[in-house]
Amino acid sequence: MKLYTPEKAVLLDVTAIRPHPEGLIIEGRIMDAMPMKAVLRSDQLRAARHLIGWVVVRRAIAMILGTSLM
Repeated sequence: MKLYTPEKAVLLDVTAIRPHPEGLIIEGRIMDAMPMKAVLRSDQLRAARHLIGWVVVRRAIAMILGTSLM
C-alpha cells in the first residue's frame, strides 16, 4: 500500500502490517529510501477514533467499492 503526498509523490510504501506484542507493527519505506518499522499501540489507535468521522468512513467505503456515495 502506498501513501502519496498531495503532489503525487510516494511518501510511504507500507510493505507489511503484522501483530506485535505491543500492538501492530507496520513496516515499509519512507520516500522510497529509508526503511522503517513503527508500532501502533492500542492506546494510539483508540486516540485516532476522533480523527475519523462518518464522512471519512463513508468515503473510505465508497473508495473500496469503487462507487461514489458523495
